[in-house]
Amino acid sequence: MSIVKSEFALALNQVATERGISPDDVIASIEMAILAAYKKETQAPEDPDAEESIIVRVNKTTGEAKLVKDEVDITPPGFGRIAAQTAKQVILQKIREVEKKTVISHYKGQLGTITQGRVIRYDGYNAYVDIGRVEAILPKEEQIKNEKYTVNTNLNFYIKSIGEDKFGNSAIIVSRTDPQLLAELFKKEVPEIANGTVEIKKVVREPGERAKLAVFSSQGGVDPVGACVGQKGVRVQTVTSELGGDEKIDIIQWNKDEKLFLISALSPAKIIDVEFKEAKEGEKPKAKVTVEESQAPLAIGKSGVNVNLASALSGYEIDIVQVASEKPAVEEKPAEPKAEKVEVKAEEKPSEEVAEPVEEEKTQAAEVKTDAKEEPVINEEVKTETKVEAKAEEAVESPSEAAPEEEPTPAEVPAVESKPEPQTN
Repeated sequence: MSIVKSEFALALNQVATERGISPDDVIASIEMAILAAYKKETQAPEDPDAEESIIVRVNKTTGEAKLVKDEVDITPPGFGRIAAQTAKQVILQKIREVEKKTVISHYKGQLGTITQGRVIRYDGYNAYVDIGRVEAILPKEEQIKNEKYTVNTNLNFYIKSIGEDKFGNSAIIVSRTDPQLLAELFKKEVPEIANGTVEIKKVVREPGERAKLAVFSSQGGVDPVGACVGQKGVRVQTVTSELGGDEKIDIIQWNKDEKLFLISALSPAKIIDVEFKEAKEGEKPKAKVTVEESQAPLAIGKSGVNVNLASALSGYEIDIVQVASEKPAVEEKPAEPKAEKVEVKAEEKPSEEVAEPVEEEKTQAAEVKTDAKEEPVINEEVKTETKVEAKAEEAVESPSEAAPEEEPTPAEVPAVESKPEPQTN
């Protein structure tokens, strides 16, 4: 036998499913709304005892509502239609309140985690973020300086607490400045942190400027700093981009030795010496750190950010003492490379002298090649003879020039005449 549910029962289950609440909570809100509508309609005098004695009963199957007082039905005639119009808004309001309570109880178990959210509006002071089932608030003090929260911007938020808004309603408070946001982002990005191989000891931040992260690994062969940085810095760059891209992150290996850990916390400055001072009861322990004048700006940082973060990370109140940097006598060594250059030049001179005979051999070889090219030419004898005769005539006209020109002619003529004899044979 099949059970046929009424329209009221189907609607009741649908509302309960969509809102994520139980059907009993919906029935309870309907009963409260009907009782409020009855009081408004009858304008009965306020009598606490009389109000407690009136009970509203709603049939879950048919949706029929009755007002009962001392087991007597006191429902006015036609009250169902009047109550439906009057109690509509009250019912919706009660359902919303129950829904909020359910959602708040759900997010109580997610405190201390990060979630993806979308900025839906910004009033100049607070930003309102859609994180899924509910709208969260990002207060001004939890916002990163110089970070813009435009509408429809998707960001990662840290679920910090559950507080109250200006109307007294429960609201989820999210943060972008909490140091645990940085730890959760590294936990999400670095598998070694997620599985417990690498442990995050402490995190300190100056939101939007700098952050320091102390990590440690109890397993041998595991580099905790390298695991967080990633290959070519991919992992730490991903976390930096999630924080806006302007915040610098220093990853430091935690050490039991407080002196070594303090030196690492002040990186990238180079420390000469660390001296710990005894502190009185209730006061923060102090440490005197000695650095050179050239390293003091790095140790202090912009507006004292680096030394303040190192102090928060190590737990010591740090006093920076500057020492004049000693100029080493090795600074006169730049003259040595000049001497080396002179020696190199002196060694190169013989190579030029050696190159001269090589060039002479090349010229002689070129002359031999030209002579060899002239040997197979027989028809050029007449041309050479005419050239010799022309040169002789020029020598007669200019006796001063004849002396140097007549010397090469006897050598040229027999050279030309002697060449064809072996060819005729």
